[in-house]
Amino acid sequence: MYQIVPGAPGEQHVIDRAHGSPRKKKFQQDSRPMVLAGLLGGALVLAAVIAWFYYSLSLRKAQLLKTESLDLKKDGYIIRNHAGDAVFTMAFRSGTLDLDSCTKEGHILGCTRSETGKLNFFIQTVREKDTVMCYHIRWEELLDVNSVEHAMAYNDSHWYGGAEMATQYWPMRNQGEEEPSPFITSDVYSNRNAFGGILERYWLSSNATAIKINDSVPFHLGWSEKNRTLRFVARYKGSPFKPLVGHSGFPELSYRVCVGLDVTSLHKYMVRRYFPKPISVPSHEVFRKPVWSTRAFYKSAVTQEKLLRYASDIIKYGFKWSHLELDDRYTTDYGEFDFDPQKFPNASGMFEKLRKDGFQVTLWTHPFINYDSINFGVALEKGLFVREPSGDLPALVRWWNGIGAILDFTNPEASKWFLSHLNSLKRHYNVTSFKFDAGETSYLPRQFSTLVPLSDPSTFTRRYSEMAIPFSSRAELRVGYQSQNISCFFRIINRDSVWGYELGLKSIIPTVLTISILGYQFVLPDMIGGNAYPNRTAGLINETHALPDKELYIRWLELSAFMPAMEFSIPPWAYDDEVVKIARKFSEIHETEVAPRVLELAGEVVGTGDPIIRPLWWIAKDDKAAFKIDSQFLIGDDLLVAPVLEPGEQERDIYLPAGHWKSKKGTYKGPMYLTDYPVDLDELAYFLWVET
Repeated sequence: MYQIVPGAPGEQHVIDRAHGSPRKKKFQQDSRPMVLAGLLGGALVLAAVIAWFYYSLSLRKAQLLKTESLDLKKDGYIIRNHAGDAVFTMAFRSGTLDLDSCTKEGHILGCTRSETGKLNFFIQTVREKDTVMCYHIRWEELLDVNSVEHAMAYNDSHWYGGAEMATQYWPMRNQGEEEPSPFITSDVYSNRNAFGGILERYWLSSNATAIKINDSVPFHLGWSEKNRTLRFVARYKGSPFKPLVGHSGFPELSYRVCVGLDVTSLHKYMVRRYFPKPISVPSHEVFRKPVWSTRAFYKSAVTQEKLLRYASDIIKYGFKWSHLELDDRYTTDYGEFDFDPQKFPNASGMFEKLRKDGFQVTLWTHPFINYDSINFGVALEKGLFVREPSGDLPALVRWWNGIGAILDFTNPEASKWFLSHLNSLKRHYNVTSFKFDAGETSYLPRQFSTLVPLSDPSTFTRRYSEMAIPFSSRAELRVGYQSQNISCFFRIINRDSVWGYELGLKSIIPTVLTISILGYQFVLPDMIGGNAYPNRTAGLINETHALPDKELYIRWLELSAFMPAMEFSIPPWAYDDEVVKIARKFSEIHETEVAPRVLELAGEVVGTGDPIIRPLWWIAKDDKAAFKIDSQFLIGDDLLVAPVLEPGEQERDIYLPAGHWKSKKGTYKGPMYLTDYPVDLDELAYFLWVET
């Protein structure tokens, strides 16, 4: 028989009563499961320790790859706003990071390898102010690769900025699949798929994010409508960009991304931080009274007789003027700086007559010297031209008035020579200022050399625009690149006499809003009615003139009356008394109601850089409807303008943001839509914000 006897705590002994000794063999067999259980428990503990170790490492790695509100992954990064929402997404298209090579020191997160080899990558976090967080990003290849590409997602937001375009939308509406091309100034009138003559490497979104590409980047821009991305590429090979002397020539893509509380305050911060400001306000008279140009009405067939008759008719029909602009072509050949004696037999007498009648006169000029000009040989001998890559011969270019060479404005002697001729014209004829035409880098040959090597071809545009500085009060430029500090009028590119978004009436508001966001506030919105080229005109074409459609012309002048400055070329009296009457009415509205407000805002531009012509979201920061309005605008914060831009319409829908808005037809409380708001042919709808 067996009995159980007590032993040590937790232990039992089995005694064989017959032999009086424990059953050791049986005990050893029964203890094996307990040993195995203990070993298993120890293994589980060890596994838990190892798991905790790696979990801790992953936490530390996750913390390492996060800097403020930016999360870095091997194939891109995401930035979140103050509320924790993902507002900016960038994908690395040309390579992926080796995250094991990443380290973090203070506010700088850096990586030294990609999947293909060595690189210099870093993200530096900079809190510029309590409401703005900025990230400086740099991807620099240390191997001889073709390009670096990052792709920015739209993130269900609306984007603004970049460049003047032939087909201009607000917000941006990039269509199709566009391979990245050099982001340089171009004449979009002749090449409608290029980037325009006014551009900056800056974009802003409705979800309060902004990106600015660094000046040192050989920058190309493309897009994908399908993927809803902008493609940012740095590339030297096969491009007009050249590495700086001493630079490896390996591509580098660097930029800064900033996130703010709202789109308006963020843009104000970006402009104050990164854009130059004009040093003064140009001529107040140009803001108040129209410019009258010979360009669209006479084209290059202008003569002394026609100019004097044009001036006489301005007076005869009761219009005011800031100055008279004599455009193409008053010289014998292009590249000369005196009057053609056949077309202008008594230029001095002509200027004297115009002066007595109260007219100041500006002259058209450009950077080209045609090969048949007497100045071609002079400039060639002095070495003033942009040259072929060898540096021995001038690089001939084709422009809209022939073939010639282009002055090298990186050469101080070329700039001095050019300015000396303009000053000679100014002194001899008492010319007031100049209209500086062209200046886009698209008129440089594909391969060229300049006295000072150009890493970025658009620097040539900047150098040309500086020629306007001595004449800036009434000077006019159609190009701008880092030129916001030049206190002259920036004219949008020539418009066709059509209604649509491709260089037509509908393109004016989106274009003016775009270049205003880029920091160019003293805007001249080209000539009322457009350029009236016969093959690009909706309207009447007769033996002497192509006249834009009458309704188009009237709607165009009504819109222009609410722009910073007005410019006539095709005169109202080319139509009938009704058009003359409407033109007088809106010229008066511009002078008495618009110009005083514009001049007040122009004075503020010098200090702030804030736009004169503003989008509706400027005062409606969280209003989703305001982000998409492209046919209305604000002058300052309290004057809302809603022109008619459709043919055959005498009513339109109008969106009013929050607040009380007063028009001649009543007072309305926004936010609201006014549907079918009546606007007769001789009217334009505008509303003044009023306190209640």
